[in-house]
Amino acid sequence: MLQELLATFLATITALLPIINPLYTAAVLPAMVANLSPAERERQLKRACYYAAAILVTFLLAGALIMDFFAISIPGLRIAGGMIVAYIGFTMLFPTEGGTLTDAAQAEALAKRDISFTPLAMPSLAGPGSIAVVVSLSSSMHSNSELPLWLGYLTVSLGIVTVAWMSWLSLRASKRLYGWLGENGISAVSRVMGFLLICIGVQFFINGVRDLLHDPHFMPQRGAVVVTGNPKS
Repeated sequence: MLQELLATFLATITALLPIINPLYTAAVLPAMVANLSPAERERQLKRACYYAAAILVTFLLAGALIMDFFAISIPGLRIAGGMIVAYIGFTMLFPTEGGTLTDAAQAEALAKRDISFTPLAMPSLAGPGSIAVVVSLSSSMHSNSELPLWLGYLTVSLGIVTVAWMSWLSLRASKRLYGWLGENGISAVSRVMGFLLICIGVQFFINGVRDLLHDPHFMPQRGAVVVTGNPKS
C-alpha cells in the first residue's frame, strides 16, 4: 500500500506541475505587483496559492458528482482532458507573445490591487487544464485505484497542496528567478514543460481510447462468438 500511496502522490505532482507551470506565471508577475508593497505582495501570493489549492481540491472531490450529473463517461473525460492538456502543451511549446495571461487579464491585474483570485489563482494556476487533470484523477479513484477511496482522495489532495506550495515558492522568488534565468531561460523551461504536457495529454487520450474500446456498451459484439446453422440435437 505504501508503494501505491507514493505512486499516486508523485503522479499527482508530475501531472499538475507542468500544466500549472509557476515559472511562466513568475515571468509576468513583477509587472503585476509593481504597485504593491512587499507585505501586500506576499499576502496576495499566499492567498492566490490557497485559492488555487481550494479550487483543485473542490473539483477533485466533486469530480464524480459532476460526471454523474452530466452523464460523462470515464473514457470521454480522459479523451477530452487529454486534448485540453495537449493543446495547452502545444501553446507552451510554440508560444505567442504575451505570456500565459491574456492582455485583458494583465490589464485587469494592473488596474486593481487584489490579484490573488483572478488572474493568479484562476486561470493562471488553476486553469481548465489542471481542473481536467484533477477530475480525471477523481474518476481514477473510482475505477482502478487499489487504495481505499478516502485514502486515495487524501493522497491526491496532499499532492495538490504540495504543488501549490511549490508554486508559492516560485512566485515568491519571481524577481530572483527572472533575473537568474532571464527571459530566454524562462522560455526554455516553459517549452520543456510544454513538451511534457503534450506527452501527458497524448497518454490521457490513449488511455481513454483504450478504455472506450474495452467498454461493452460501446462495442457489445467484442469477444462474442457467432454461431451459424442449427445445433445438433
